[in-house]
Amino acid sequence: MRNMAAAGIAVALSVVVGGCGAGDPGSDKSAVTLWMYPVISDQARNKAFWDKVEKDFEAKNPAIDVTIDQQPWDGRQEKVTTALASRKGFDLVVLGPDQIPQYAQQGTLEAVDDVVAADRSGYLPNALTALTVSGKLYGVPIYQTITAPIYNKKLFAEAGVTKVPETLAELKEAAPKLAAKKVAILDYPGKPEVSLNQSFYPILWANGGSVFSPDGKKVTVNSPQGIDSLQLLLDLKALGGLPENAASKGNDIEGGALAAGRTAMYHAATALNADQLGAAIGAENVGIGLPLEGVKRVAFGIPGGLVLAKHSENKDAARKLAAYIASPEVAGPLAKESGFFSARTDVTIPEQSATSKEFAKSLQYAFPGDAHPKARQVMAMVAAHVQAALIGKEDAKTALDAAAKEGDDLLASGG
Repeated sequence: MRNMAAAGIAVALSVVVGGCGAGDPGSDKSAVTLWMYPVISDQARNKAFWDKVEKDFEAKNPAIDVTIDQQPWDGRQEKVTTALASRKGFDLVVLGPDQIPQYAQQGTLEAVDDVVAADRSGYLPNALTALTVSGKLYGVPIYQTITAPIYNKKLFAEAGVTKVPETLAELKEAAPKLAAKKVAILDYPGKPEVSLNQSFYPILWANGGSVFSPDGKKVTVNSPQGIDSLQLLLDLKALGGLPENAASKGNDIEGGALAAGRTAMYHAATALNADQLGAAIGAENVGIGLPLEGVKRVAFGIPGGLVLAKHSENKDAARKLAAYIASPEVAGPLAKESGFFSARTDVTIPEQSATSKEFAKSLQYAFPGDAHPKARQVMAMVAAHVQAALIGKEDAKTALDAAAKEGDDLLASGG
Protein backbone atom coordinates (compact mmCIF):
# COMPACT_ATOMS: atom_id res chain seq x y z
CA MET A 1 0.00 0.00 0.00
CA ARG A 2 2.86 2.34 0.88
CA ASN A 3 4.48 1.65 -2.49
CA MET A 4 1.18 2.30 -4.27
CA ALA A 5 0.78 5.66 -2.52
CA ALA A 6 4.35 6.62 -3.39
CA ALA A 7 3.77 5.70 -7.01
CA GLY A 8 0.58 7.77 -7.05
CA ILE A 9 2.40 10.80 -5.69
CA ALA A 10 5.20 10.37 -8.22
CA VAL A 11 2.69 10.31 -11.05
CA ALA A 12 0.93 13.33 -9.58
CA LEU A 13 4.16 15.29 -9.45
CA SER A 14 4.78 14.54 -13.10
CA VAL A 15 1.31 15.84 -13.91
CA VAL A 16 1.40 19.05 -11.93
CA VAL A 17 4.79 20.43 -12.87
CA GLY A 18 3.32 22.08 -15.93
CA GLY A 19 1.50 24.58 -13.75
CA CYS A 20 -2.03 25.86 -14.02
CA GLY A 21 -3.73 28.93 -15.41
CA ALA A 22 -0.71 30.25 -17.26
CA GLY A 23 -1.99 29.99 -20.85
CA ASP A 24 0.14 30.18 -23.97
CA PRO A 25 3.07 32.63 -23.92
CA GLY A 26 1.96 35.96 -25.31
CA SER A 27 -1.74 35.05 -25.13
CA ASP A 28 -4.28 37.39 -23.54
CA LYS A 29 -6.61 34.49 -22.85
CA SER A 30 -7.40 33.21 -19.36
CA ALA A 31 -6.44 29.54 -19.15
CA VAL A 32 -8.56 27.13 -17.14
CA THR A 33 -7.73 23.47 -16.58
CA LEU A 34 -10.39 21.02 -15.42
CA TRP A 35 -9.52 17.55 -14.21
CA MET A 36 -12.39 15.35 -15.36
CA TYR A 37 -12.94 11.67 -14.64
CA PRO A 38 -14.62 8.98 -16.76
CA VAL A 39 -18.18 9.50 -15.53
CA ILE A 40 -19.10 8.36 -19.05
CA SER A 41 -17.78 4.82 -19.08
CA ASP A 42 -17.38 4.46 -22.85
CA GLN A 43 -14.00 6.03 -23.58
CA ALA A 44 -14.81 7.27 -27.08
CA ARG A 45 -18.14 8.78 -26.05
CA ASN A 46 -16.54 10.31 -22.98
CA LYS A 47 -13.90 12.06 -25.11
CA ALA A 48 -16.43 13.22 -27.68
CA PHE A 49 -18.72 14.65 -25.02
CA TRP A 50 -16.06 16.69 -23.24
CA ASP A 51 -14.44 17.81 -26.49
CA LYS A 52 -17.81 19.28 -27.44
CA VAL A 53 -18.22 20.96 -24.03
CA GLU A 54 -14.78 22.52 -24.40
CA LYS A 55 -15.45 23.71 -27.95
CA ASP A 56 -18.93 25.09 -27.19
CA PHE A 57 -17.80 26.93 -24.07
CA GLU A 58 -14.84 28.55 -25.84
CA ALA A 59 -17.16 29.65 -28.65
CA LYS A 60 -19.30 31.46 -26.09
CA ASN A 61 -16.27 32.71 -24.14
CA PRO A 62 -13.46 33.44 -26.65
CA ALA A 63 -11.29 35.07 -23.98
CA ILE A 64 -11.03 31.78 -22.06
CA ASP A 65 -8.82 28.87 -23.10
CA VAL A 66 -10.13 25.61 -21.58
CA THR A 67 -8.30 22.33 -21.15
CA ILE A 68 -10.44 19.42 -19.96
CA ASP A 69 -7.83 16.93 -18.82
CA GLN A 70 -9.15 13.36 -18.65
CA GLN A 71 -7.90 11.67 -15.49
CA PRO A 72 -8.25 8.04 -14.30
CA TRP A 73 -10.16 7.17 -11.12
CA ASP A 74 -7.15 5.23 -9.84
CA GLY A 75 -4.89 7.32 -7.66
CA ARG A 76 -7.28 10.27 -7.69
CA GLN A 77 -6.92 11.09 -3.99
CA GLU A 78 -3.11 11.15 -4.06
CA LYS A 79 -2.95 13.25 -7.23
CA VAL A 80 -5.48 15.81 -6.05
CA THR A 81 -3.76 16.10 -2.66
CA THR A 82 -0.39 16.65 -4.35
CA ALA A 83 -1.78 19.21 -6.79
CA LEU A 84 -3.41 21.25 -4.04
CA ALA A 85 -0.29 21.07 -1.87
CA SER A 86 1.98 22.17 -4.72
CA ARG A 87 -0.56 24.77 -5.92
CA LYS A 88 -0.39 23.46 -9.48
CA GLY A 89 -2.21 21.08 -11.81
CA PHE A 90 -5.83 22.20 -12.10
CA ASP A 91 -8.21 25.08 -11.55
CA LEU A 92 -11.27 22.84 -11.26
CA VAL A 93 -11.60 19.19 -10.28
CA VAL A 94 -14.52 16.83 -9.69
CA LEU A 95 -14.78 15.63 -6.10
CA GLY A 96 -17.38 13.95 -3.91
CA PRO A 97 -18.76 14.83 -0.47
CA ASP A 98 -16.40 12.44 1.30
CA GLN A 99 -13.33 14.19 -0.10
CA ILE A 100 -14.20 17.87 0.08
CA PRO A 101 -14.25 18.46 3.89
CA GLN A 102 -10.57 17.70 4.43
CA TYR A 103 -9.48 20.08 1.68
CA ALA A 104 -11.90 22.78 2.76
CA GLN A 105 -10.55 22.56 6.30
CA GLN A 106 -7.01 22.84 4.95
CA GLY A 107 -7.95 26.06 3.19
CA THR A 108 -6.99 24.85 -0.28
CA LEU A 109 -10.46 25.29 -1.85
CA GLU A 110 -12.48 28.35 -2.80
CA ALA A 111 -16.16 28.59 -1.83
CA VAL A 112 -18.49 28.60 -4.87
CA ASP A 113 -21.83 29.76 -3.45
CA ASP A 114 -21.81 32.62 -5.95
CA VAL A 115 -21.72 30.20 -8.90
CA VAL A 116 -25.13 28.72 -8.03
CA ALA A 117 -26.67 31.83 -6.45
CA ALA A 118 -28.71 32.88 -9.50
CA ASP A 119 -30.51 29.55 -9.87
CA ARG A 120 -29.97 27.86 -6.52
CA SER A 121 -33.62 26.78 -6.43
CA GLY A 122 -32.99 24.70 -9.54
CA TYR A 123 -30.66 22.30 -7.73
CA LEU A 124 -31.55 19.29 -5.63
CA PRO A 125 -31.34 20.61 -2.04
CA ASN A 126 -29.64 17.38 -0.93
CA ALA A 127 -26.92 17.83 -3.55
CA LEU A 128 -26.08 21.31 -2.31
CA THR A 129 -26.15 20.22 1.33
CA ALA A 130 -23.81 17.32 0.59
CA LEU A 131 -21.20 19.65 -0.91
CA THR A 132 -21.42 22.24 1.87
CA VAL A 133 -18.85 22.50 4.66
CA SER A 134 -19.29 24.85 7.63
CA GLY A 135 -22.04 26.74 5.84
CA LYS A 136 -20.13 27.28 2.59
CA LEU A 137 -20.64 25.51 -0.72
CA TYR A 138 -17.40 24.03 -2.04
CA GLY A 139 -18.68 22.05 -5.00
CA VAL A 140 -20.95 22.97 -7.92
CA PRO A 141 -23.09 19.84 -8.46
CA ILE A 142 -22.91 18.47 -12.01
CA TYR A 143 -24.37 14.98 -11.50
CA GLN A 144 -26.06 12.88 -8.84
CA THR A 145 -26.11 9.14 -8.14
CA ILE A 146 -28.91 7.31 -6.36
CA THR A 147 -29.74 3.83 -5.10
CA ALA A 148 -33.14 2.24 -4.57
CA PRO A 149 -34.69 -1.19 -3.93
CA ILE A 150 -35.17 -3.55 -6.86
CA TYR A 151 -37.18 -6.74 -6.63
CA ASN A 152 -38.49 -9.79 -8.43
CA LYS A 153 -42.25 -9.26 -8.77
CA LYS A 154 -42.84 -12.88 -9.69
CA LEU A 155 -41.27 -14.27 -6.51
CA PHE A 156 -43.39 -12.07 -4.27
CA ALA A 157 -46.55 -13.03 -6.17
CA GLU A 158 -45.72 -16.75 -5.95
CA ALA A 159 -45.25 -16.39 -2.19
CA GLY A 160 -48.63 -14.74 -1.83
CA VAL A 161 -47.20 -11.35 -0.88
CA THR A 162 -49.48 -8.91 -2.65
CA LYS A 163 -47.76 -5.78 -1.31
CA VAL A 164 -44.01 -5.64 -1.76
CA PRO A 165 -42.37 -4.36 1.45
CA GLU A 166 -41.97 -0.59 1.64
CA THR A 167 -40.78 -0.50 5.26
CA LEU A 168 -38.26 -2.44 7.32
CA ALA A 169 -41.08 -3.84 9.43
CA GLU A 170 -42.89 -5.13 6.33
CA LEU A 171 -39.64 -6.66 5.11
CA LYS A 172 -39.36 -8.74 8.28
CA GLU A 173 -43.06 -9.62 8.21
CA ALA A 174 -42.92 -10.95 4.65
CA ALA A 175 -39.68 -12.90 5.08
CA PRO A 176 -41.25 -16.20 6.29
CA LYS A 177 -43.62 -16.32 3.30
CA LEU A 178 -40.69 -16.10 0.87
CA ALA A 179 -38.63 -18.52 2.97
CA ALA A 180 -41.43 -21.10 2.67
CA LYS A 181 -40.72 -21.02 -1.07
CA LYS A 182 -36.98 -21.38 -0.38
CA VAL A 183 -36.36 -17.77 -1.34
CA ALA A 184 -34.47 -15.29 0.84
CA ILE A 185 -36.31 -11.98 0.86
CA LEU A 186 -33.21 -9.76 1.04
CA ASP A 187 -30.19 -10.16 -1.23
CA TYR A 188 -27.89 -8.78 1.47
CA PRO A 189 -24.19 -8.42 0.48
CA GLY A 190 -22.15 -8.91 3.66
CA LYS A 191 -18.75 -9.22 2.02
CA PRO A 192 -16.54 -6.57 3.69
CA GLU A 193 -15.32 -5.33 0.31
CA VAL A 194 -18.86 -4.16 -0.49
CA SER A 195 -19.32 -0.57 0.69
CA LEU A 196 -21.56 -0.39 3.74
CA ASN A 197 -23.27 2.49 1.91
CA GLN A 198 -24.91 -0.23 -0.15
CA SER A 199 -25.50 -2.77 2.59
CA PHE A 200 -25.72 -1.99 6.32
CA TYR A 201 -25.69 1.80 6.43
CA PRO A 202 -28.99 2.42 4.56
CA ILE A 203 -30.75 0.33 7.21
CA LEU A 204 -28.93 2.22 9.97
CA TRP A 205 -29.90 5.59 8.46
CA ALA A 206 -33.51 4.53 7.92
CA ASN A 207 -33.71 3.69 11.62
CA GLY A 208 -32.42 7.15 12.50
CA GLY A 209 -28.88 6.07 13.33
CA SER A 210 -25.56 7.55 12.23
CA VAL A 211 -21.95 6.45 12.04
CA PHE A 212 -20.49 9.48 13.84
CA SER A 213 -21.64 11.86 16.55
CA PRO A 214 -22.61 15.37 15.34
CA ASP A 215 -19.21 16.74 16.40
CA GLY A 216 -17.38 13.91 14.62
CA LYS A 217 -15.48 12.91 17.74
CA LYS A 218 -17.22 9.61 18.46
CA VAL A 219 -18.33 6.57 16.49
CA THR A 220 -22.00 5.93 17.20
CA VAL A 221 -22.87 2.78 15.25
CA ASN A 222 -23.56 1.07 18.60
CA SER A 223 -26.45 3.41 19.38
CA PRO A 224 -29.83 1.74 20.04
CA GLN A 225 -30.72 2.48 16.42
CA GLY A 226 -27.54 0.80 15.23
CA ILE A 227 -28.08 -2.29 17.36
CA ASP A 228 -31.70 -2.53 16.17
CA SER A 229 -30.49 -2.32 12.57
CA LEU A 230 -28.02 -5.17 12.92
CA GLN A 231 -30.52 -7.17 14.93
CA LEU A 232 -32.96 -6.85 12.04
CA LEU A 233 -30.42 -8.54 9.78
CA LEU A 234 -29.87 -11.32 12.34
CA ASP A 235 -33.63 -11.77 12.71
CA LEU A 236 -34.00 -12.01 8.95
CA LYS A 237 -31.23 -14.59 8.87
CA ALA A 238 -33.04 -16.68 11.52
CA LEU A 239 -36.23 -16.47 9.45
CA GLY A 240 -34.50 -17.65 6.28
CA GLY A 241 -34.66 -14.12 4.94
CA LEU A 242 -30.97 -13.79 4.00
CA PRO A 243 -28.94 -15.96 1.63
CA GLU A 244 -26.91 -18.64 3.42
CA ASN A 245 -23.68 -17.00 2.28
CA ALA A 246 -24.77 -13.47 3.20
CA ALA A 247 -21.66 -12.88 5.32
CA SER A 248 -19.35 -13.38 2.34
CA LYS A 249 -21.65 -12.43 -0.53
CA GLY A 250 -20.97 -9.59 -2.97
CA ASN A 251 -23.59 -7.39 -4.61
CA ASP A 252 -23.09 -8.58 -8.18
CA ILE A 253 -26.37 -9.11 -10.00
CA GLU A 254 -25.17 -11.07 -13.03
CA GLY A 255 -24.50 -14.64 -11.92
CA GLY A 256 -25.78 -13.87 -8.43
CA ALA A 257 -28.62 -15.11 -6.27
CA LEU A 258 -31.04 -12.34 -7.27
CA ALA A 259 -30.69 -13.10 -10.97
CA ALA A 260 -31.03 -16.82 -10.23
CA GLY A 261 -34.28 -16.36 -8.34
CA ARG A 262 -32.90 -17.43 -4.96
CA THR A 263 -33.38 -14.00 -3.43
CA ALA A 264 -36.23 -11.54 -3.95
CA MET A 265 -34.94 -8.00 -3.55
CA TYR A 266 -31.87 -5.82 -3.06
CA HIS A 267 -32.44 -2.67 -1.03
CA ALA A 268 -29.57 -0.47 -2.31
CA ALA A 269 -29.29 -1.13 -6.03
CA THR A 270 -28.34 1.14 -8.92
CA ALA A 271 -30.22 1.66 -12.17
CA LEU A 272 -27.58 -0.48 -13.88
CA ASN A 273 -28.34 -3.27 -11.39
CA ALA A 274 -32.01 -3.05 -12.34
CA ASP A 275 -31.19 -3.39 -16.04
CA GLN A 276 -28.92 -6.36 -15.28
CA LEU A 277 -31.70 -8.03 -13.33
CA GLY A 278 -34.12 -7.36 -16.15
CA ALA A 279 -31.78 -9.06 -18.59
CA ALA A 280 -31.76 -12.13 -16.35
CA ILE A 281 -35.43 -12.48 -15.35
CA GLY A 282 -37.24 -10.30 -17.86
CA ALA A 283 -37.74 -6.56 -17.48
CA GLU A 284 -41.46 -7.09 -16.90
CA ASN A 285 -40.64 -8.98 -13.69
CA VAL A 286 -38.47 -6.24 -12.19
CA GLY A 287 -39.95 -3.80 -9.70
CA ILE A 288 -38.31 -0.61 -8.45
CA GLY A 289 -39.35 0.88 -5.14
CA LEU A 290 -38.64 3.80 -2.87
CA PRO A 291 -36.03 3.42 -0.11
CA LEU A 292 -37.20 1.10 2.67
CA GLU A 293 -38.62 3.20 5.49
CA GLY A 294 -37.80 2.90 9.18
CA VAL A 295 -38.37 6.16 10.98
CA LYS A 296 -37.53 7.82 7.66
CA ARG A 297 -36.59 7.04 4.06
CA VAL A 298 -32.94 7.37 3.14
CA ALA A 299 -31.19 6.39 -0.09
CA PHE A 300 -27.45 6.41 -0.60
CA GLY A 301 -26.58 8.83 -3.38
CA ILE A 302 -23.77 11.28 -3.95
CA PRO A 303 -23.34 14.37 -6.10
CA GLY A 304 -20.21 15.04 -8.11
CA GLY A 305 -19.11 18.61 -7.55
CA LEU A 306 -16.83 20.93 -9.49
CA VAL A 307 -14.36 22.20 -6.92
CA LEU A 308 -12.32 25.40 -7.39
CA ALA A 309 -8.72 25.39 -6.21
CA LYS A 310 -7.68 28.29 -4.01
CA HIS A 311 -4.45 28.58 -6.00
CA SER A 312 -6.21 29.14 -9.33
CA GLU A 313 -4.92 32.25 -11.11
CA ASN A 314 -8.10 32.62 -13.16
CA LYS A 315 -10.92 32.12 -10.67
CA ASP A 316 -13.51 34.19 -12.56
CA ALA A 317 -12.96 32.18 -15.74
CA ALA A 318 -13.07 28.93 -13.77
CA ARG A 319 -16.37 29.98 -12.18
CA LYS A 320 -17.82 30.64 -15.64
CA LEU A 321 -16.80 27.17 -16.79
CA ALA A 322 -18.27 25.56 -13.66
CA ALA A 323 -21.56 27.40 -14.15
CA TYR A 324 -21.70 26.33 -17.80
CA ILE A 325 -21.12 22.63 -17.06
CA ALA A 326 -23.74 22.75 -14.30
CA SER A 327 -26.28 24.48 -16.57
CA PRO A 328 -29.23 22.58 -18.08
CA GLU A 329 -27.53 22.86 -21.49
CA VAL A 330 -24.80 20.46 -20.36
CA ALA A 331 -26.32 18.75 -17.31
CA GLY A 332 -29.10 17.04 -19.26
CA PRO A 333 -26.87 15.50 -21.94
CA LEU A 334 -24.31 14.53 -19.27
CA ALA A 335 -26.97 12.61 -17.37
CA LYS A 336 -28.02 10.86 -20.58
CA GLU A 337 -24.48 9.88 -21.56
CA SER A 338 -23.28 8.90 -18.07
CA GLY A 339 -26.34 7.01 -16.85
CA PHE A 340 -26.21 9.10 -13.66
CA PHE A 341 -28.82 11.67 -12.78
CA SER A 342 -28.88 15.44 -12.94
CA ALA A 343 -28.23 17.33 -9.71
CA ARG A 344 -30.87 19.79 -10.88
CA THR A 345 -34.64 19.68 -10.78
CA ASP A 346 -35.07 21.90 -13.84
CA VAL A 347 -33.34 19.57 -16.29
CA THR A 348 -34.97 17.25 -18.81
CA ILE A 349 -32.83 14.22 -19.57
CA PRO A 350 -33.05 13.28 -23.26
CA GLU A 351 -34.39 9.78 -23.94
CA GLN A 352 -34.47 8.91 -20.23
CA SER A 353 -35.31 5.24 -19.75
CA ALA A 354 -38.28 3.99 -17.74
CA THR A 355 -35.83 2.50 -15.25
CA SER A 356 -34.08 5.82 -14.72
CA LYS A 357 -37.40 7.60 -14.27
CA GLU A 358 -38.32 5.18 -11.48
CA PHE A 359 -34.95 5.63 -9.76
CA ALA A 360 -35.30 9.41 -10.05
CA LYS A 361 -38.23 9.20 -7.63
CA SER A 362 -35.72 8.42 -4.88
CA LEU A 363 -33.51 11.45 -5.53
CA GLN A 364 -35.37 13.44 -2.89
CA TYR A 365 -34.12 10.94 -0.29
CA ALA A 366 -30.48 11.02 -1.38
CA PHE A 367 -27.90 11.01 1.41
CA PRO A 368 -24.14 10.95 0.75
CA GLY A 369 -23.23 9.14 3.94
CA ASP A 370 -21.68 10.40 7.14
CA ALA A 371 -18.96 12.80 6.03
CA HIS A 372 -15.79 12.41 8.08
CA PRO A 373 -12.07 12.31 7.20
CA LYS A 374 -11.87 8.81 8.76
CA ALA A 375 -15.14 7.51 7.33
CA ARG A 376 -13.54 4.88 5.10
CA GLN A 377 -11.29 3.51 7.83
CA VAL A 378 -14.16 3.31 10.29
CA MET A 379 -16.31 1.63 7.63
CA ALA A 380 -13.77 -1.18 7.34
CA MET A 381 -13.94 -1.73 11.11
CA VAL A 382 -17.73 -1.77 11.15
CA ALA A 383 -17.88 -4.11 8.14
CA ALA A 384 -15.66 -6.68 9.86
CA HIS A 385 -17.90 -6.81 12.93
CA VAL A 386 -21.13 -6.88 10.95
CA GLN A 387 -19.70 -9.86 9.11
CA ALA A 388 -18.76 -11.50 12.44
CA ALA A 389 -22.36 -11.09 13.58
CA LEU A 390 -23.72 -12.59 10.37
CA ILE A 391 -21.39 -15.56 10.78
CA GLY A 392 -22.66 -16.01 14.33
CA LYS A 393 -19.46 -15.14 16.19
CA GLU A 394 -20.88 -11.99 17.82
CA ASP A 395 -24.33 -10.75 18.77
CA ALA A 396 -25.53 -7.36 17.54
CA LYS A 397 -24.51 -5.36 20.62
CA THR A 398 -21.13 -7.04 21.05
CA ALA A 399 -20.31 -6.53 17.38
CA LEU A 400 -21.17 -2.84 17.24
CA ASP A 401 -19.70 -2.05 20.66
CA ALA A 402 -16.41 -3.51 19.43
CA ALA A 403 -16.62 -1.57 16.14
CA ALA A 404 -17.35 1.67 17.99
CA LYS A 405 -14.43 1.15 20.38
CA GLU A 406 -12.02 0.50 17.53
CA GLY A 407 -13.34 3.57 15.73
CA ASP A 408 -13.05 5.75 18.81
CA ASP A 409 -9.48 4.58 19.35
CA LEU A 410 -8.70 5.55 15.75
CA LEU A 411 -10.23 9.00 16.13
CA ALA A 412 -8.43 9.57 19.42
CA SER A 413 -5.07 8.55 17.96
CA GLY A 414 -5.38 10.93 15.06
CA GLY A 415 -4.19 8.08 12.84
